Amino acid sequence: MSAFDTNPFADPVDVNPFQDPSVTQLTNPPQGGLSEFNPFSENSRLTHAATTVPATQATGPSQPAVLQPSVEPTPQALASVGQAGLLQQQEELERKAAELDRKERELQNAAANLNVRPNNWPPLPAGCPIKPCFYQDFSAEIPADYQRTCKMLYYLWMLHSVTLLLNLLACLASFYAHDYRGVDFGLSILWFVLFTPCAFICWYRPIYKAFRSDNSFSFFVFFFVFFCQIGIYVIQLVGLPGWGNRNGKQSQTDGTPSFRGTGRGF
Repeated sequence: MSAFDTNPFADPVDVNPFQDPSVTQLTNPPQGGLSEFNPFSENSRLTHAATTVPATQATGPSQPAVLQPSVEPTPQALASVGQAGLLQQQEELERKAAELDRKERELQNAAANLNVRPNNWPPLPAGCPIKPCFYQDFSAEIPADYQRTCKMLYYLWMLHSVTLLLNLLACLASFYAHDYRGVDFGLSILWFVLFTPCAFICWYRPIYKAFRSDNSFSFFVFFFVFFCQIGIYVIQLVGLPGWGNRNGKQSQTDGTPSFRGTGRGF
């Protein structure tokens, strides 16, 4: 009958994993050590003193603590540092400005080389062997604010040239009527041949270039030469004898009556 009391479906070996000695030892640690431990006892203090390692021994030999003195910059040092920074910035700005000027000049030179225009002054016929020497275009080269002034100076130069030509013709007529006026006639030719191109080159072209490129040196050359030319105009206007102008009282050395010219010129 005992064979019928056993459970045929039960495991042949009933093993409880929680009854393992290693598990039960961990889950049920002995409480005696904690309950009997007294941290205030003499033995406990001696034990902790013996087992405690000082921090100085753990890290190495002790070194004396050195206090680093706080160094504050003086106003002179701050001023020198600021001045050095400003000088460096100024040098950098000057270097950039010089670089920009160089590039601008290169661009202007390149543009001038690309836009080469043939000379058109003086306006000569196409078959003439002498070619024009200058390029002149008020609307293309002179700013609009200065075109009128530049044209007036150009017309003044033309009036000056025409006046010298009329003075030459008057001296020629006077020499034809009175043979002692040969010196005046010769000098009038010299004034016309010399002053006409020199006035164009020495004071008209500088003022044209000054208006074209806003060049202060060209302005200086114009004013200096033009005032000198005005002084020559005044001397010729007085009509001194033997100066190559048809004006003033002329006397003949051989006893003929004196002659006062009616023509007026420079």
